[in-house]
Amino acid sequence: MSRRRIAALCLVLVAPLFTAARLPGADDLSDKIEALIQAPEYKHSRWGVLVVDAETGKPIYAQNADMLFAPASVTKLYTCAAALVAFGPDYTFETPVFSRGEVVEGRLRGDLILVAKGDLTLGGRTKADGKMAFKNQDHIYTTATSTTVELTDTDPLAGLNDLARQVKAAGIKQIDGDVLIDDRLFDRARGSGSGPDLLTPIVVNDNLIDVVINPAAKAGEPATAKLVPHTEYVQIDVQVDTVADGQRSRIVTERVGPQRYTVRGQIAVTSKPLVRICVVDDPAGFARALFIAALAKEGVKVRASALRAPTADLPEKDAYAKLTRVAVYKSPPLSEAVKVTLKTSHNLYASLLPLLLAVKNDKRTLAEGMRQEAKALADLKLDVSEIVLESGAGGGNSDRVTPRVTVQLLQAMGKRTEFTAFKAALPVLGVDGTLADMVTADSPARGKVFAKTGTYTDSDLLNDRPFLRSKSLAGVMTAANGKTLYFAIFVNDVPLPAGVTSVREGRQLARLCEIIYHNAP
Repeated sequence: MSRRRIAALCLVLVAPLFTAARLPGADDLSDKIEALIQAPEYKHSRWGVLVVDAETGKPIYAQNADMLFAPASVTKLYTCAAALVAFGPDYTFETPVFSRGEVVEGRLRGDLILVAKGDLTLGGRTKADGKMAFKNQDHIYTTATSTTVELTDTDPLAGLNDLARQVKAAGIKQIDGDVLIDDRLFDRARGSGSGPDLLTPIVVNDNLIDVVINPAAKAGEPATAKLVPHTEYVQIDVQVDTVADGQRSRIVTERVGPQRYTVRGQIAVTSKPLVRICVVDDPAGFARALFIAALAKEGVKVRASALRAPTADLPEKDAYAKLTRVAVYKSPPLSEAVKVTLKTSHNLYASLLPLLLAVKNDKRTLAEGMRQEAKALADLKLDVSEIVLESGAGGGNSDRVTPRVTVQLLQAMGKRTEFTAFKAALPVLGVDGTLADMVTADSPARGKVFAKTGTYTDSDLLNDRPFLRSKSLAGVMTAANGKTLYFAIFVNDVPLPAGVTSVREGRQLARLCEIIYHNAP
């Protein structure tokens, strides 16, 4: 075989791995995009890009649009879209409390039962105006060296406190029996991604305790710590030193047993308060302990101990119709929970949504919930054969989508009434959520891009460096010419130099947004 034929054959075999569509009138856009994505640092990587005109549906740039890519947290676009379509943006969770037994002169001669219904926050993020609060970097993403995590100015026990007040208002002053948490709404499962991953229908403060550490007034003295929420149900031993200004703060939490943690490290004397988290092993037991404390705070005496396992059994599921409902907590609209999920890329909430879809359709398992999500996406006229997902949050080993089907999702949502809530929940470039710091304040694209980010990083132990499996961005933008565009951008398999993080690729995705913003035909 001649060298020319060998070269031609190689070209045929390689070409499908990197296919760009140069569209009429978009040469300048194509040149600028390809100058970035064909840079030397991406010689081993794969890019997938699709940008379409929202009004006409015509593509203005395409690169490997039909190849499967690991989406990371762009997965949450699919999950939240399915939930909004299935439940509606105004759907609310109602968490009831029932009494089992007779109430005589304020004494409940029986048990109090809180029935978990899948409320993602149970009032823990709700502000006075009824909307949910969030910080650009959520507390579930704390690390040993993180310094930018802050807690929202809300009460993590707001829902439980409200229920306790209602119990007292119902005339119950003492509970002679037990306090129970019914968490049988669906089968327990494990979510994906960072943060708490045990999926249960009861969620209080994301099923974790925040340890807020403040430096002492001078170096050499022990730092102080505040536990939020505070409970004796979880034991946390904190020993953190205050060190001189200029020394690096590093604080490590370690699980040393069931509901037991140690917190060790150092904090610089001039540091602002730092947050670390301790994830609870038993969300139902955690909620029970906190509910008992909330009842006591309201003056309701509880004979049962929060430190001892419940002694009473839960009623049969169909028995609640015969019990007395003494309290109910109603959540803000689902659109608010979706907003927190997408703005902060909240893995726990996104992982729970498929299970709630399962329950809505009389199912119980995560696998059944994912199948219900597939049905919801098919109802949006998506080709689900181009979607491979094992979770609601992203980060699964087999998660794959194409740029084309991701843009189709955005197009489909853009035609529905739920799109208002969907778009409002997306991070805004240079403004909030996971896109808050992606561009400078003077970027012309700032505030013009509403999109979901995704990051999935592994380790290359052989070379002692990070390996970026996926960096992604998908959403809607208003270009400089006034046109509305839908876009999806993925880069997979990027070996990062030692000391370089995925922030570099985040900047590149933001730069691509600026290029598209300026040069869209």
